[in-house]
Amino acid sequence: MVKINFRDTAAYYGAEPGGGAPTKVKITFVDSHGQARTVEGEVGSTVMETARRNDIPEIAAECGGACACATCHVYVDSAWSEKTGKASQMEEDMLDFAFDVQPNSRLCCQITVRPELDGLIVKTPLQQG
Repeated sequence: MVKINFRDTAAYYGAEPGGGAPTKVKITFVDSHGQARTVEGEVGSTVMETARRNDIPEIAAECGGACACATCHVYVDSAWSEKTGKASQMEEDMLDFAFDVQPNSRLCCQITVRPELDGLIVKTPLQQG
């Protein structure tokens, strides 16, 4: 019997064993000082969960992803706005509490990591909600 460790194969980062959809995508967080950090996010999680797992500064996420605060406010890079979609009414209501809201503002707890978001770029504001 041969044991295969999928962590050592390209399949782990590209697709599920057997050729399924990708399981991880690259997300770049750019902080308010312009420093970029690219990390891997798991498909099915949220961009906020990805930020917290990777110790991304300037994402406080005080409510833990319940869309009950504005402390995971990000600016979605214009190239990604269509793919991330529009904010729900509940998210827009929470954005009223965010600092320096712009047309591309989102709460990253409301953006689900999907294969088509591989390469996503988000920026954090100077201060959170």
